[in-house]
Amino acid sequence: MHTEYRYALAEFEADARVRIIVVTGGGRSFCVGGDAEALKGHSDKGGYDPGTPEPLAQPGYGVSPEFDAAFAFHFGLTKPVIAAVNGAAAGVGLALMLFADLRFAVPQATFTTAHGKLNFPAEYGLSWLLPRMIGLPRANDLLLSSRRFSSDEAYQWGLLNGLHEASALKPAVQQYAETMIAENAPEALRVTKFQIYQDLHRDIASSVRFSEQQINRLSKTEDFKEGVAAFMEKRPPKWQGANCE
Repeated sequence: MHTEYRYALAEFEADARVRIIVVTGGGRSFCVGGDAEALKGHSDKGGYDPGTPEPLAQPGYGVSPEFDAAFAFHFGLTKPVIAAVNGAAAGVGLALMLFADLRFAVPQATFTTAHGKLNFPAEYGLSWLLPRMIGLPRANDLLLSSRRFSSDEAYQWGLLNGLHEASALKPAVQQYAETMIAENAPEALRVTKFQIYQDLHRDIASSVRFSEQQINRLSKTEDFKEGVAAFMEKRPPKWQGANCE
């Protein structure tokens, strides 16, 4: 599944018709991590086998060295990723959810870091993500206890952007994505996403200087002219950016 997921992301990243990527789960779960048979297989083999034969697709690679790793590559994608969390997320499934740029979930979904109960370390960047998202005390609670917590708790902490009943989740995320596409120029979204994750690794002065460079560049584009015209004329903009058809 990891292999297929990376391949799908690479396809979406390369497709100019795709402006936003929405990730959701099949059935009643989002992604519950390794299944029992896979875990038993690791145990029987005497070690962890990721089961991902080379070569793997590399969506988001090559943008910044900090992003060139499993799941961290989400930060190198040029398009926003929204997780529509339709049920439980555990272990690597929780990491997958957290690497999305925005997260919407159903009420009372069950989440867990899970790793401690299997004698694993915090998986795939969870120890980096959680302290930055919800602060060290709450992150330590989840990472050191591997306890279960609910989507309702996660929403209260700011880990989720919204809660929607199961029947309303997909339409709500679809509407959110369509509004984002309609109201934001494609290049503005691409650059802003890059700034968000790159700025986690650099100082404030570098951040300001980069933003000034991009203001100078983007103010010379047709989409800047269109954005100003649409604002003045009080009408929806008609974007012509590189990520549009």
